[in-house]
Amino acid sequence: MSMTGNAVRAAHISLLALLALCGQALAQAGETQSKVTDPHFKIAPGYLKRSELPDSLVLLGPPPEKGSAALARDEEARQATLPLRNTERWKLAYTDADLAFPQAADNFSCAMGVRIDSKQTPRLHAMMLKTLSDFGLSTYGVKNRYNRVRPFVVHNEATCRADQEVILRSDGSYPSGHTAAGWGWALVFAQINPERADALLKRGIEFGQSRVICDAHWQSDVDAGRIMGAATVARLQTDATFLADLKAAKAEVKAAKAKPVSSTPECAAEAAALSAR
Repeated sequence: MSMTGNAVRAAHISLLALLALCGQALAQAGETQSKVTDPHFKIAPGYLKRSELPDSLVLLGPPPEKGSAALARDEEARQATLPLRNTERWKLAYTDADLAFPQAADNFSCAMGVRIDSKQTPRLHAMMLKTLSDFGLSTYGVKNRYNRVRPFVVHNEATCRADQEVILRSDGSYPSGHTAAGWGWALVFAQINPERADALLKRGIEFGQSRVICDAHWQSDVDAGRIMGAATVARLQTDATFLADLKAAKAEVKAAKAKPVSSTPECAAEAAALSAR
C-alpha cells in the first residue's frame, strides 16, 4: 500500500517533532547530570570522566516522600542530634563541613595515624583532591533530579556553617556529596593503611553523621551518599592511574609510619568529640 504525498509529509513532520522532543529530553537529562553547585567538587579534575562515574539515577531511588516512614526516620534522626548543638561534637561537624585543603586532609590525619599533607604524603594528598571530584560528582544525577530541600530550610533554623548556607539552599540535599567523599576516602584509606582500617572507617562514618549533626542533611541523604561513595571506589579500582597512585600512597604512608610520632592535642580532642552521644 502506497502513501500519498500529504501522508508522507505528515509522517515526516511527525518524525521531526518526535526527534525534537527526544533532543530536548536528552538536553534536559544532560543538564541534570552536569549542573554542579558545590564548588568543592570542582577544585581539581578527577580520575574518571563524567560518563565513567556510577549513575546515581540507576543506583538510588527518590528521597523519602511526605508522610512516609522513611521521612519520619529522618525527622527522628535529626531530633536526636539537637542536644549536640554547641558541643565539641558540633564543632567537629563544623570542621568536617570544610572540604577545602588543608582542612579536608586534617580531618582524616588522626585516623590515619599519619599527617596527610603535600610535603610528607604528596601522592596521597593529590589523590584526595582528585577523588573529591569523583565522589562529589557521582551524586549530581539524583541531586539535580529531585533537588530535595535541606532540613535547616524546612525547619527554618541555622546550620553549623552559616558561611555555607547560601550554597546549600540551592544545592539539592539528596544524596549527600560530603558523605560520598568522606566514606569514599575512608574506604580508599583503609586500602592504603589496613592496620588502621577500623579507625579510618569509623571516621568515615562519623564524617557523614556530621552532616546530620550540622543540620545540613537528612539521614537518608547521608545513607545514599555512602552508596555513591562506595560505588565510585569500586569503579576507581579499574582505573590504571588511580591504582598507580594507590601503590605510591601505600609506600608514602609506610615510610611516614616508620617515623616516631607523638600523640597530638588535636587528635585527643577529636577522639573526645567523637565519643559524645
